[in-house]
Amino acid sequence: MSADSPAPPDRRAKPALTLVLICAAIVLVPVTATGSSVAVPGISQDLSIGLAAAQWVVNGFFLTFGGFMAITGSLADLTGRRRMFAGGVALFCASMVLASFAPNIGLLIAARAAAGLGAAAATTGGSAVLAQTFSGVARTKAFGVFGTAIGLGLAFGPLVAGFLVTSLGGWRTFYLVAALVLLPILLMAPLLKESRETTSGGIDWGGAVTFTAGLILFVFGLVEGPERGWTDPVVIGALAAFAVLMVVFTAVERRRDEPMFDVSLFARPRFLAICAMPVLLAFGFVALLIVLPPYFMAVDGVSAQYAGLLLVLLTGPTLVVPPVVNSLAGKVSQRLLLVVTMVLVAVGSAWLTVIGPGTSVFVLAGPLICIGTGFGISLAILDGAAVNSVEPGRAGMAAGIFNTMRLAGETISIAVLSAILAGVTRSRLAEAVDGETAAAATARLLQGDMDGATGAASGAQASGFLEVAQAGYTDAMHTALWTIAVLSVLGALAVGLMMSERAPEAQAEGEPEGDGAEKPSPVG
Repeated sequence: MSADSPAPPDRRAKPALTLVLICAAIVLVPVTATGSSVAVPGISQDLSIGLAAAQWVVNGFFLTFGGFMAITGSLADLTGRRRMFAGGVALFCASMVLASFAPNIGLLIAARAAAGLGAAAATTGGSAVLAQTFSGVARTKAFGVFGTAIGLGLAFGPLVAGFLVTSLGGWRTFYLVAALVLLPILLMAPLLKESRETTSGGIDWGGAVTFTAGLILFVFGLVEGPERGWTDPVVIGALAAFAVLMVVFTAVERRRDEPMFDVSLFARPRFLAICAMPVLLAFGFVALLIVLPPYFMAVDGVSAQYAGLLLVLLTGPTLVVPPVVNSLAGKVSQRLLLVVTMVLVAVGSAWLTVIGPGTSVFVLAGPLICIGTGFGISLAILDGAAVNSVEPGRAGMAAGIFNTMRLAGETISIAVLSAILAGVTRSRLAEAVDGETAAAATARLLQGDMDGATGAASGAQASGFLEVAQAGYTDAMHTALWTIAVLSVLGALAVGLMMSERAPEAQAEGEPEGDGAEKPSPVG
């Protein structure tokens, strides 16, 4: 090209379009993550699957999503942030298409796991693109919009899924629509600006592999335990291997110059408290988004659409509360806000034990809004608190550890609550029917299928079994809710004590405590 030739037009997306494209893609992540719980009853009926298989439709996504966040983040820096975002969207889109046409449960679970990997790549790549596109105050505002997109997905995911499952063709339509929505974003992804890190020390493969494998084995043991039995060699072996891998992971990270996790940060009470928060909140919010819809559908016989509508009472506050809390920045301490968060979740969970057959929406509204308000407070402050709990030079490491803890917590909390529900329900039903019938009925109940549960009982056992099944499932839900309440109370006490440590002196003098902008997690 001669010196006099006009320069080619710059076809890269402007900052505003970059923000729109990335947020439009990211909003689909929590929609498909939480919406799948509403789709599970239909999946179970169509594919005739057991409880463990049904749980893997949800857990498979969260497992790869949480397990691969650190790896995809490092790869984005090395191979290109736009490339990682576009590749993640493409994989997510293809996986949703595969899920919508899956002829059997094995292929559906594989598609959901691949979607989790795609979501991890799209999230880390997209947030990295935003960080490179914006700076200063504009970056803070951009990540605020990013967080709002996540909040929208959380708030309306179950409702959107319920509408599609109930009114527009079932669970296959839900996954197919998600893929179609992503197609225009994928086609426009080349317009985004590319960037990569040229001085990176490479990927911590040892830490990444041991952490991901350990997490997979732990969740596998929790999911399979209720069905196989906790003394089954496969379950015991999986949990034992998890413990060994975590020891290996810690040893690997301590010896590496540039570890994926700097485990020494957990020796700081303040940082440990902040990292514990998303794990505790995963039980009180994200896991409830997964386990409540099947309960409503089985015990009250409501549609998937109505179950999704009920959950708006839980998720709606996440859109309203964060802006209010942000307006209080610098006026109220992080310590107080985090303790209030846990107290609200504890009160709401204990209050929600009013739940039972025929409980009205007006009775459910109070506890659900209470829990959602507590979680909404955390959305406004936790990410900034994580990066401000360490020296500025280690903020990136802190954010990576925090988000991985958050996503691992979501995966584990879903598996733990599901195990509690399965174990207690089966135990209660076994008081009225034989063990085989109790196991079969439990599997159907926890998939939102009361007809299948009552059909499992035959002969003399069938008399009055509907009431027995409702009572057993409700007792199990009460046990799960009291577990959440106790964990939240203990969490409030622990966080209150550990947060008394002062933030690092390296924080700029006069900077409001917790006034930091970092990318939020896409689910929790």
